[in-house]
Amino acid sequence: MQKLGTATELEYAFLFTLRKVNSINPEGFKPFFSNMPIDPYIKGNYRSRRLSRFIVSGNGLIKLPHGYFFQSKEDNPLMGGIKREFAELDDALIKLDIFKNLVLAFSDSCKLHPEAEIGVHQIRITCSPGNFGNLAPEGIHQDGTDFIGIFSVDRDNIQGGEAHLYTAKKEKPVFSKVLNPGELLLVNDHEFFHFGNPIKPQTDAQGSLDVFVLTSPSLLSG
Repeated sequence: MQKLGTATELEYAFLFTLRKVNSINPEGFKPFFSNMPIDPYIKGNYRSRRLSRFIVSGNGLIKLPHGYFFQSKEDNPLMGGIKREFAELDDALIKLDIFKNLVLAFSDSCKLHPEAEIGVHQIRITCSPGNFGNLAPEGIHQDGTDFIGIFSVDRDNIQGGEAHLYTAKKEKPVFSKVLNPGELLLVNDHEFFHFGNPIKPQTDAQGSLDVFVLTSPSLLSG
């Protein structure tokens, strides 16, 4: 994990890192990605999504009240300026030790301050031979938060979907990689733009990509 040099830079000193979270077996998450609600804000019905927000309390999590997701048009030219509402994460998912371990891994790796609010997006992207799955319909972008974590849960019958990081929109990526299940990419949103290539199926059957995206702050409000 890279660090900058001075105390005044400490808050945003984290750049990016990729780690394998050994305390998490992604197989335990898979049942919770079936029959998820379709994201109503994206055309094409290829993205499903849930969203909840938490704070870390000791070695546990406190789930915060339901909120609305909001980004500026500058950060998200496609969906910015819209107050979006998504279904909460399943209570049975939240109770899993592996879910707690994921949120704690994000908080610890980013060295978040106590009581920092964390948003957890549960996302499935699907694709078929005639319809590719667009991971980032808004293009190369920043989310408008401080820290981002992308955790890969499953890749089923797909190719593509590489994660890219850029220091500027018109520059070549400084990082490009397919995230394998169990890998967590951590990014300072102030320092990098990010993007994900569309996915397409490897065979004539449907394919899917399952991820958790964690952010702090959560960009949710009551």
